[in-house]
Amino acid sequence: MVSTGIVALGEIGDKTQLLALLLAAKFRRPVPIILGILVATLANHAAAGWLGGWLAAQMGSQVLRWVIGASFLAMALWMMIPDRLDDEAAGGGGQRLGIFGTTVVAFFLAEMGDKTQIATVALAARYPDLLAVVAGTTLGMLIANVPAVLLGNRIAGKLSMTLVHGFAALIFALLGLLTLFNVGKLL
Repeated sequence: MVSTGIVALGEIGDKTQLLALLLAAKFRRPVPIILGILVATLANHAAAGWLGGWLAAQMGSQVLRWVIGASFLAMALWMMIPDRLDDEAAGGGGQRLGIFGTTVVAFFLAEMGDKTQIATVALAARYPDLLAVVAGTTLGMLIANVPAVLLGNRIAGKLSMTLVHGFAALIFALLGLLTLFNVGKLL
């Protein structure tokens, strides 16, 4: 639940959501775009989750607690920085790869080093169930991006990105503080 909520909120207004809007406007075929988002997210977040689990195994519990707490606080600050769609993430090879292939490649690349990928690393380091973390973060990505694909620009203008990012930053900050003060075991 935590993974799903954090990523769904963190993804609103993110460059990958903008990419979903761009792909929907360009191709106007939602099913291969949604399936491409699913495949790219599963691959990217599984790798990020594995990295988070590995990092957790390498550090002692005290060091890990401080690293994760600081990571969540850094994510809270990062949420307040507006995203923009990188030209290279949009990719140009749509005709060669098809809609599904273009979406998989573009989303996988756009997620590299993105807030939600970093959050997945931190969540996997914090919570020992890798499958639950990856399933949750993937579901969060789909919750944020499927409506963007299906509804396109109609919903983009109706959401206050500042308010959504502020709420997501508050959740990241709360998780960071709970982790630092070792209260996070309740989550």
